[in-house]
Amino acid sequence: MSKFVALLALASTALAQSWVPQTSGTNASFRGIHAVDAKTVWVSGTAGTYVTTTDGGTTWHAAQVPGAEKLDFRACWAFDANTAYLLSIGTGEQSRIYQTTDAGAHWKLLFTNPDAKGFFDGIAFWDHTHGIVVGDVVDGRTTIFTTDDGGATWKRQTSPEAIGNEGAFAASNSNFSLLGEHEVWLGTTAARVLHSSDNGRTWTFAPTPIRHDGPGAGIFSVKFVDAQHGIAVGGDYSKPTESRENIAVTTDGGKTWTAPSTPGPAGFRSAITRLGSTRTWVVTGPSGSDSSTDDGATWKQFDSTGYNALEFVSATSGWAVGPRGRIAAFKP
Repeated sequence: MSKFVALLALASTALAQSWVPQTSGTNASFRGIHAVDAKTVWVSGTAGTYVTTTDGGTTWHAAQVPGAEKLDFRACWAFDANTAYLLSIGTGEQSRIYQTTDAGAHWKLLFTNPDAKGFFDGIAFWDHTHGIVVGDVVDGRTTIFTTDDGGATWKRQTSPEAIGNEGAFAASNSNFSLLGEHEVWLGTTAARVLHSSDNGRTWTFAPTPIRHDGPGAGIFSVKFVDAQHGIAVGGDYSKPTESRENIAVTTDGGKTWTAPSTPGPAGFRSAITRLGSTRTWVVTGPSGSDSSTDDGATWKQFDSTGYNALEFVSATSGWAVGPRGRIAAFKP
């Protein structure tokens, strides 16, 4: 009986999960989000827009980077309430990196894509000085830039030869997962996961069972919780309700990937994360959000609202962002 009661409690918890809307103060479309802690969160989006909160989302402050009103900030990374980086996407010089060190009072253009046909996809940092930017294929290889000085300068690294036009989707800025001081795993449009254990200088790769049967299909988000265990999600963004071949799991550091034997999330999913140190994972996408309480073995949809990206700082504190200024806090 006690086991039965425990199962009922677990089911009740899963059903109680939801997103609680918050007011962003803008109609910009959001795809970038980075939470510093349970109070401080940065979000970025279209029309050069970013929004911030320092009270957990009770109030949000919306603003635009001067001179960047035509740019789409698909990715952001923050270290505190004052220091943050915004990455814009687009061909050539439309792909840029801006930095603020005074909570957005001033912005500095740090780096502009040097490749006329290049296209930035995401940005992340291991620490205050070491960071990485990934982009689409240039000269037959996925673009990788790294910094050792907090973004003041960026150095091009060599990645494995691309399969066709293989790159990374500029989706939720979670198409790669950083761990420790050196590790990074990157999901690609060819449904491969590239891995580097030396800050992006050298790479290996492995295929996954995630679909890559069209220009809108592939891996959109990867999350590792330790050096061995990770989950990748994706699908085809042009077919948001199709749930086939949209998830892969690894238990050997990304050397091999397998699909769960049971149905995965209920549609294309663009972002994934684990809730603290629990076995619970949450994914989201344009057709809804799902959760798993058994490290990705089984999934249950708990919300049908469309979101593009999510970020958690604990098992009970997280946010999702999406189109038309949509921001919501997680309710466990």
